[in-house]
Amino acid sequence: MTTATRQPGDATVPQRDDATPAGGGHLLEVQDLFVEFHTREGVARVLNGVSYSVDAGETLAVLGASGGVGLAAIEIGKAMGARVIACASSADKLAFAKERGADEGIDYASDDLKDALRRVTGGKGVDVIYDPVGGAYTEPALRSIAWQGRFLVVGFAAGDIPKLPLNLVLLKGCDVLGVFWGSFIERDLAGHRANTAQIMQWCLDGKVSSHIHAVYPLSDAPAALNAIAARKVMGKVILRP
Repeated sequence: MTTATRQPGDATVPQRDDATPAGGGHLLEVQDLFVEFHTREGVARVLNGVSYSVDAGETLAVLGASGGVGLAAIEIGKAMGARVIACASSADKLAFAKERGADEGIDYASDDLKDALRRVTGGKGVDVIYDPVGGAYTEPALRSIAWQGRFLVVGFAAGDIPKLPLNLVLLKGCDVLGVFWGSFIERDLAGHRANTAQIMQWCLDGKVSSHIHAVYPLSDAPAALNAIAARKVMGKVILRP
């Protein structure tokens, strides 16, 4: 481990060349919030949309819950009053998600995702599913959705773009909604500004925050990418020149 060269006003933050948690530093966390701001604004747009908002008391299942986008969804879902179910691939990741506010945790590497989601919702199913992962987890998640639930297609971190049986959408009476933040801000500037104001208020209220998994020197970018590919990262990875 080496320490990055400090500039005036910098916090002292360990700079690592492995996947050991970097610890923190207030300034770096603030910087990360701004770097991740567009992610969080996008999540707020998703969960605060007119036709698919999360209402207080509803259940929100977050796939890929320990990543940067997943953690943002957990915190914003809790800020909106939802009961949040974190879904991730290990017990450590679920414990981390619960530290960030998740009410329940499902390890989809060892448990059947559909059955587990129905179990923790008492058989009702999930009101809103937030899926930035795709791949093999999308269909079982959709099979667990509640009547007239909302399934939010956010991304495909798993690499595979799933194909959904549309009979499930018919039988569940649910909405499957694509989420494209870049197009949204071009088409709805007023909505973008409203979401920006809401996120800034949540930041001031301490309801949303940032977690830095590790800080790597820029020369070790391959190691950082390998850590992400190996699914070892919880939160954000930062490269520093």
